[in-house]
Amino acid sequence: MAKTLLWWSHDPGQNYSRNRIVRQQITALGWRITDFKPRISSLGDWQARFSALPPHDAVWVPCFRQRDVAAAQRHAHRLNVPLIFDPLISAWDKQVFDRHKFSPDRAQARRLLAWESRLLGHCDRIVADTAEHAAFFHHQQFGVSEQALAVVSVGAEENLFSSPPVPDTTPPEVLFVGSFIVLQGPEVIVEPVRRYRGPPARFTLLGDGPLKAACIEAAHGLDNLHFESWLDYRALPARLARTQVLPGVFGSIQMAGRVIPNKAYQAMACGRIQITREAPAWQGIPQGADSGVWCDPPRSPPGPCRHPCTLPGATRVAGRPGCSRTTDLRQLSVRTACARRVGRIARWPGTGAGCPKASVIKGSHAVDTWQVNVTPSGDNLLTGCMLNLRVFGVNTP
Repeated sequence: MAKTLLWWSHDPGQNYSRNRIVRQQITALGWRITDFKPRISSLGDWQARFSALPPHDAVWVPCFRQRDVAAAQRHAHRLNVPLIFDPLISAWDKQVFDRHKFSPDRAQARRLLAWESRLLGHCDRIVADTAEHAAFFHHQQFGVSEQALAVVSVGAEENLFSSPPVPDTTPPEVLFVGSFIVLQGPEVIVEPVRRYRGPPARFTLLGDGPLKAACIEAAHGLDNLHFESWLDYRALPARLARTQVLPGVFGSIQMAGRVIPNKAYQAMACGRIQITREAPAWQGIPQGADSGVWCDPPRSPPGPCRHPCTLPGATRVAGRPGCSRTTDLRQLSVRTACARRVGRIARWPGTGAGCPKASVIKGSHAVDTWQVNVTPSGDNLLTGCMLNLRVFGVNTP
């Protein structure tokens, strides 16, 4: 009999790709999902008690819903089922180090940290998007135990993002896509473009956010730097298909070193060259011409601006038939990897022989993950992407 997971959120997956991908994998593993939308976060457990909910075997609280955790925990505890929380980011980290709303030593920051630490401590499993992020939840003042942590990569929606041919356009385009926020570091791109003296190239910054006005002002007089507003998400794959190089994240804050964002996986799924900041989250991932990923030190000008000669070379690499990003990239998507192996997942013993369990070591910290080996060279960008609910302490059907 199929098991049921209670999805505890106002967002049943429509508004954020991370949630959609996770739900697809849960369904692919044979689980049913029941949506529960608490009207008032703090009273969600009372609403659930008087709702006609079917029996369920686990409760999942998705991204950014820290405010829902306390009520979900009370509900899960009453039914003696595990509570799984996928925060994606820390509320304390975002408010203190990204938005700079409070300084770390202020009373408001300490209260926020204590509140979030209590919430995380009440969960049976915490999902992180990278091993570095899992280490953050363990080593920082949150103190989440290693046994409570699991890593599931953000991934990209393969049904939308594919690997179209690289356009042979002149000049080639370098397209930054993302929010104009400190984490993304779009301002790092502007001044190097002003100093750019390489082959003709078009630089485009697509998105919106609080730093956009300052970037536009800094780019005054630049004919080769253009700005575009947000696109409808469904139009984004076609926009990425028209470019050659996709800059990633350049923020200097610590959070930027712990994440591999959604747009990084979209770039890989589209088979496009990616230039991003050097970060602990990218350690162990092949870089350079053989992988199509270049990592530069934080706050340094992105590759095509710092080394103009790399732009035409990068464009050739993106379209090279032997490049792993164009020939093997479909294997790197979460959906394909999971679908290919889901038939074996149900037959694997929890930790017995044949179960591809591994550990990602960050200092003294180990995080259990699921390895997806996609090429003989060990190209393994989706370490931890296999969404096997055994990792979360829940028996699969």
